Amino acid sequence: MTSADSASTEGVRVTAQRRKWRSRGYLVTMGTVLTLAGGLGFTVLGLGAADQAVASFDAASWVWSRSKGEVARINGVTAKVDTRVDVPKARGHALEVTQTDRFVLLRDVNTGAIGSLDLTTLQEYWNSTSSPGLGVRVALDEDSAFVVDTVQGQVQQLDPRTLGPIGEPLRFPPGITGGIFDGKGKLWIAAPSEGTVTAIAPASLPSDSPGGATAGGPRIVRTEAVAAASHDLTVSTLDDGVAVLDRTTNLLATIRDAAPAVKQTLPLTGPGSLAPHTDGRSVPVTVTDSRHVYVVGDQGVRADFTVPGDGDALQPAVAWEGFFYVADSDTGKVHVFDAAGKAQKDITFQKPGGDLELDVREGYLFINAPGSSTARVVDDNHAVRTVDKYADDVLGGDPPATPPNTDPPPPEKPKKPLVAKPGAPRNVKAAAGNAEARVTWQAAADNNAPITRYVVEGAGKTFQVGADQRSLTVTGLTNGESYQFAVHAVNKKGDGPTRTSNSVKPTSEVPDAPTAVTAEAKPDGTVLVSWPAANGQGLEIKRYTVTAISEGGSAPIGDATETSLTIAAGQLEYGKQYAFTVVSVNERGAGSKASPVSGSVVPFNKPGKPEGVDAATVAETAGAIKVTWQAPADNGSAISKYVVRAGGKSSEVTGGTAVTLTGFGAGETVAVEVRAVNDAGESEPGTATAKTVSVPKVTITGVDPGIDTAAISFTVDQGGGTASCSVDSSGTGSSASGSCTKLSVSKLTAGTAYTFTVTAKNAAGSVTARSTTTTDSRYGIATCNNGENGDTATYCDKDVSGRNGNEIFSGTQQDNDNQVGWAKPGTRLQAYCKKSGEEVYAYIYNSDKRSTWWIQVNYSGKNYIPWAWLNLEGGDDLNDLPTC
Repeated sequence: MTSADSASTEGVRVTAQRRKWRSRGYLVTMGTVLTLAGGLGFTVLGLGAADQAVASFDAASWVWSRSKGEVARINGVTAKVDTRVDVPKARGHALEVTQTDRFVLLRDVNTGAIGSLDLTTLQEYWNSTSSPGLGVRVALDEDSAFVVDTVQGQVQQLDPRTLGPIGEPLRFPPGITGGIFDGKGKLWIAAPSEGTVTAIAPASLPSDSPGGATAGGPRIVRTEAVAAASHDLTVSTLDDGVAVLDRTTNLLATIRDAAPAVKQTLPLTGPGSLAPHTDGRSVPVTVTDSRHVYVVGDQGVRADFTVPGDGDALQPAVAWEGFFYVADSDTGKVHVFDAAGKAQKDITFQKPGGDLELDVREGYLFINAPGSSTARVVDDNHAVRTVDKYADDVLGGDPPATPPNTDPPPPEKPKKPLVAKPGAPRNVKAAAGNAEARVTWQAAADNNAPITRYVVEGAGKTFQVGADQRSLTVTGLTNGESYQFAVHAVNKKGDGPTRTSNSVKPTSEVPDAPTAVTAEAKPDGTVLVSWPAANGQGLEIKRYTVTAISEGGSAPIGDATETSLTIAAGQLEYGKQYAFTVVSVNERGAGSKASPVSGSVVPFNKPGKPEGVDAATVAETAGAIKVTWQAPADNGSAISKYVVRAGGKSSEVTGGTAVTLTGFGAGETVAVEVRAVNDAGESEPGTATAKTVSVPKVTITGVDPGIDTAAISFTVDQGGGTASCSVDSSGTGSSASGSCTKLSVSKLTAGTAYTFTVTAKNAAGSVTARSTTTTDSRYGIATCNNGENGDTATYCDKDVSGRNGNEIFSGTQQDNDNQVGWAKPGTRLQAYCKKSGEEVYAYIYNSDKRSTWWIQVNYSGKNYIPWAWLNLEGGDDLNDLPTC
C-alpha cells in the first residue's frame, strides 16, 4: 500500500493507499498491539474480534486523538473503532501517523521519537529519533520507509521492521519540501533553491534469512526543473507522478511516469496550496486567501469555485472519487463540491478542537479531528458516517474516561481587515562576490493579503523570488563594476514600494565563510546563532548575514557585526525546525559563500495562557470546586503539566485539563489561576472564580391545613449544591420528604395545633425552619330522613307534641334529664371524637342506620349526638375520628 504522509502535522494530513499488500491477508490480533509496550508507553485499551479485523484490514485507518493520547484504528466498513491504544507519553502532543497494511509508523512531533509496528511479525521498535518539531516527515509505502529532514535536506531510508538505516542518506539543498510517495512507489522531493523536483526509488529490504543479502541504498531516478531557482514550491503526488506548483509564478507542472512535464500557468489571485496527494486526474489548487479552488486537468482549468465563509484558515482541497473536500479549521466544516464545483452537503464537526486530517485509503476517505472525540468515514458514493473514537463498545477493554468538554464558544465573527498593496521590503542589502552579487532582504508587510513574490531588478535584469526565500544570487557580473538592486513585494493588490540596496562591486577578493555554525534555542523564545570568526583574507570582516532555513524556505533573518546573533522571540515560528547558514561580508562589501548548515533547532517559549478557564461549584462535595480549561499553544515545547493555584493551595495536573480542588470553607469564594508549564517555564495565568457549596437556607412561605393533612410550602436557597428536603409534624411521627418547594403530611388530627419543621440538607450542612398551624375542624350534618312521601317526618320536628327531633345529650344515653338541646336537620356541627354508648336506631331513615357510637360535637359546649343522627362530612367514616 502507498501512503503519502502529512504536509504539516498541525494542518492537513492526507494519505493515499495504492494497492493491497501483495494480496496477503494479515490478521490483527491482541499480540499486534501488545507489542506496543515501550517507546511512548503504549497500553492496549481494546481490540476488535479477529474475524472483524481480517475482514476490514485493508479498509482501516489509524488516527490520533491528541487530548486523550490514543491511537485508534477505524474500520471503514463498519465506521467503528475496533482497536484503541493508549499512548500516555504523547498525550497532548502532535503525532504523525502513516500506515500501510503491514506497517504503522508514528512520529511524536514534540519529542522527535519515531516508532514502527510490523503487523506481520508483531514487533515494535522505538529506537529511532529525529529532530523535534515540524520539519521532519515520515513517509511509508509498502515496506519502504523514509525519514525526510526538510530543513537539513537529508533523505534517509529506514527498514520499517527495525528502523535501522538502509544505505547512505541522499542529500539535497537545505529547505526542501515534499517527501511524499506517489501511487507507483516513488518518493518525490522538491528543492525550491534549485527549482527542481526529484523522484527517488526505494531500495529493497535486506533479506530476513541468516547471511541474507544486504540491500543497497535508495536511488534518484528522475529530476525535473520545474521553476527558476529561489521560487516557492509545493507538491502533490499523483497516482503516477507528481504535480508541482510554483507559488511564485502560479505555474503548475504535472509529471506523469516517463512523459515530459506539462506546464500550465494558472489564474490564481494569491499563493496556491496543494493537498499532499491527489486522487484522480484533476488537481485541485486552493487559494486560501480568497477561498477559491481551481480544478486543473490536463487541458487547463476545467472548473473553479468559491468556498463559502470568511477567513483564510482553509486547508488544501482534497480530491476523492471525483469530489473535492475542503476543510475549514475555523468552523470545523468540511465543504464538499462535485466535479463541476457545485456545493454538496457540508460535513460538520461541532467541536473539532483544531485542524482536521483527511486520509484516503482503500475506497474510503477518513476525516479525523485529533482534538475531538469523533471522526468521519466517507465511502466511494460520498455517503458520510460518524465514528465515535471514544465509544465503550470496543472489545477487549474499556477506554479511559473522556476528558471534560472545555471547548470555547464560537468566536465572534471578526471584521474583514483592510487589504492593500504590500509595504516595502526591510533591510535590503547586497554583498559582492566573484563576478556575482548576493541580494538579501527581510519580509515586507503583507497588508492583509499574502505576498506572492518579490521582484528584484538590477544588472539590467528582472528576477522573481519566492515569498519564503528572500535572497538572490545574481551571477555573470563584471568585477570592479558597481551594481545596485531594487526589491519590491507583490500581492493580489499589486506591487508595493521599492527599496534599493547598497552599491556593490564584484571582486575576486572575497572572504572565507565561517567554518561552522551552531544554533541554540533559548527558553525565552530567542535563538542564539554563533560561529567562529571568518578569515577575511587580509581584509576586515564588517558584518555577517544569517539566513534561516526551514521546510521549503530559506530567508535572511538578520545581520551581526560580532560572531553571534540573537534572534528575537517570536521572529521564528515556535515548534518549527530551523537551521542556519552565515555569510561573511568584508570592508569592501564582498561576501563569502554560505557556511555549512548548522544543526536544526526548534524555537520555543513559555506556553500560551490557558483560555476558557472555568471554575464551578461541586454540588455534591463540601468545600470543593472543579476547574477546567483549554490547552493553550505549547509554543514549541510540549506542555508537561498545569499548575492550578487557588486559596493559597497549589495542585499539579499532568493527565488532562481539569481538576477538582477540595478543603475550602463552606460558601467560600475561591480565586483560581491556571498556568501551563513546559521547558521554558510557566505561562501567564488564566483566571476564574467559584464559590463552594454554602449551607442551604430555607424559608416557609405558607401552610395550607386540611382536616387531617397539611401542605407546607417553602423556598430553599440550595447554596450552589443539591439539597434534600423533609418536613416533620410535632408529636405525631408524621413526615414527608422529596420536593424542596412543597411537602404534605397526613394522619393528622382535625382541629389540632401542630408545629411543622422543614429541614433542608446539602453537602455543606443542614438548616431548619418551623411554623405552627392548626388543622381544620371536622363537621357533621344533623340528619333526619324524609318520610315515605318525601315530606319531612314529623318525628324530626321538635314542635310536634311528643317528639324530640335530633336530640343532643350530655352523655351517651337518651336520658331526658341529660338532654341539652335539639339540632334542626341540616345543622352543621363541629365533631371532636367518638365514644361508645347506648345503641340508637335511626329506624325512620330511608336506610336503617344504627350504632352504639356517639359523636362529641360543639353544641352548648362539648356534648353528644348519636352517630345514627349525624352524617360526618367527607364520607361519614367513623375511622376519621379519634376515640374520646
